[in-house]
Amino acid sequence: MSSRFIELTLPDGVSPVAAATTLVFTEGPAVDADGTVYFSDIANNRILKFTPGGTTEVFREPSGRTNGNTFDLQGRLLHCEGAELGPGGTRRITRTTLETGEYEILTERFEGARYNAPNDICVDGRGRIYFTDPCYGDRSHMEMEIEGVYRIDLDGSVTRILQQPEIERPNGIAVTQDATRLYVVDSCPRVGGNRKVWAFDLDDDGNPSNQRVVVDFAPGRGGDGLRLDREGNLYIAAGVNTPRGPHETADVPAGIYIVSPEGELKHRIPVGEDFVTNLAFGGPDGRTLYITAGKTLFTTRVTVPGQVAFPAWS
Repeated sequence: MSSRFIELTLPDGVSPVAAATTLVFTEGPAVDADGTVYFSDIANNRILKFTPGGTTEVFREPSGRTNGNTFDLQGRLLHCEGAELGPGGTRRITRTTLETGEYEILTERFEGARYNAPNDICVDGRGRIYFTDPCYGDRSHMEMEIEGVYRIDLDGSVTRILQQPEIERPNGIAVTQDATRLYVVDSCPRVGGNRKVWAFDLDDDGNPSNQRVVVDFAPGRGGDGLRLDREGNLYIAAGVNTPRGPHETADVPAGIYIVSPEGELKHRIPVGEDFVTNLAFGGPDGRTLYITAGKTLFTTRVTVPGQVAFPAWS
């Protein structure tokens, strides 16, 4: 067994994660400027709202099997409505204006075909939206053969910017706020499948080039969600404590892996529950990290604030 990932230590000043609240199958956290955490419970087909020091409430039910969530520059909540863990998946990108409750469909088809199962989403500093569209689980509903990455421009037009063979199965996604670099998790749970995190340069129009590997988690469980801190480091939700089959090993224990843009493995924040799925920065100073894993929303404090699209903190 490789020690490359197992021997990583906590960053200085960072304490072990603690449970913030416990539910069923958590995913896609996004933190509002006021500190409220919105996150998905895919198995129960709902989005939940957690107020630190307060309560957990249902924000939307049903949610269209929403997976990833994030905020845009105007503080509106974006959703990847997927197709996993049960019926009722609506397979589209939607947006909620929290102040008014207005709920909009941004895109639900590409070139006439329905999306597979939108998974994760991010917004650059110009307001452009990027999202992934893999298909995990039941593939019989697929209307397109491609599992791709898409960009929604400010005029609402949608462009597919990545597809096979550049990537195998796109999952988590993050973009720098200067809109010059895109990161995509490529995680395919089959024997020999990709377990890589890719970096791409972006041109002024948001088109990717210069593909390179940042980190490869094979043969362990690959990455899921990821976010960036203000220094450009990647925080990647990856690994598993108990392998599920021959397609993965215990070489990558569950946690948040902190990796430099050049691919240096710097630290790991251990998470004691399978399956760690995603994360988001929040808090008054941007240094509170919320982590979704299994039935639990975890929290810890980190030393560097995160990058976010809207001006939540200075």
